[in-house]
Amino acid sequence: MQIRRNAFLPRLIIIFPLMMMCVMPWVMNMEVKNIRVDVVDNDHSTLSQRLVHRVEASRYFIFKGQIASYQAALNDIETSQTDIILEIPKDFGKDIETGNIPQVLIAPNAVNGTKGSMGSAYLSQIVTANGPVSTFNVHSLYNKHQNYKVFMIPALFAIVLMLMCGFLPTLNIVGEKEAGTIEQINVTPVSKWMFILAKLIPYWIIAMFVIVVCLIISWALYGITCQGPIGLVFLLAMLLALFWSSFGLIISNYSDTMQQAIFVMWFFVVSMLLLSGLFTPTRSMPDWAYTTTYINPMHYFVDGIRTVFVRGGNFQSIAHQVFALACFAGVMGSWAVYSYKKNS
Repeated sequence: MQIRRNAFLPRLIIIFPLMMMCVMPWVMNMEVKNIRVDVVDNDHSTLSQRLVHRVEASRYFIFKGQIASYQAALNDIETSQTDIILEIPKDFGKDIETGNIPQVLIAPNAVNGTKGSMGSAYLSQIVTANGPVSTFNVHSLYNKHQNYKVFMIPALFAIVLMLMCGFLPTLNIVGEKEAGTIEQINVTPVSKWMFILAKLIPYWIIAMFVIVVCLIISWALYGITCQGPIGLVFLLAMLLALFWSSFGLIISNYSDTMQQAIFVMWFFVVSMLLLSGLFTPTRSMPDWAYTTTYINPMHYFVDGIRTVFVRGGNFQSIAHQVFALACFAGVMGSWAVYSYKKNS
């Protein structure tokens, strides 16, 4: 009834997942590309030119050309015309042929720290592979073409569910408080369990609809399909939707105004999202920060959905995540019922 009365909600339910799935996979990319590079070749040998051509052929760099001197390249750095300098020393080819290790200079512009550090890492790999030994080969088991969309699309499921099933319930009861319609419910014989369940069920249905839309777009637009049982995706989605809708109702029960509810919800959303491992690996966190993942439902969902969607895991592979999400959802559902104050 609320969806029929509010013309904005049906549009939001359809347009939001479409925008997230059609736009975000193209821009939510942790790769650093279009790094402008100047090369100073002091050797002019066959091996040094081979290295120059490898840099020129890389899809991560914009090759600005060979510069006569390091000072001229440094002037390009200072005027922001280039991002990184590769200086090949004299006798570079001779050192490689005699088995010595030449000292190649990589000088990045560190004003943009991320671009400088990643550019240095990319150039270091090219220089190492061009040397006398190529010591390693990489074989990707689950993402053979290193397509970042394969990694991010399951994470977008988490973002869509979090925002759709988190913020909408948050604004539900507190909106009725501001409108005064909550008093009509409070004087009816409807139990608290029935009232909260009636608030939660529509968001479960919305969550399932959103997941179906996301799966169809993932297959139709990107050619990316779930490698594991599709039922496990819906199981994880239902548990996460139950958690966020219950959590939203809890905040709504304790809030007096919509502004207060939005700010409280936003605080928890940002914290859980950034500490979930959705964008960066959780193992790269300090130990004290990593301990927060044990009480973060988003971490369990992101880990579980990637295990099923990308790696083709079965139920045994995600039993731990399912159990944790079920516990969080059960606790939050019970809390949502307990926190609702019905004065009859």
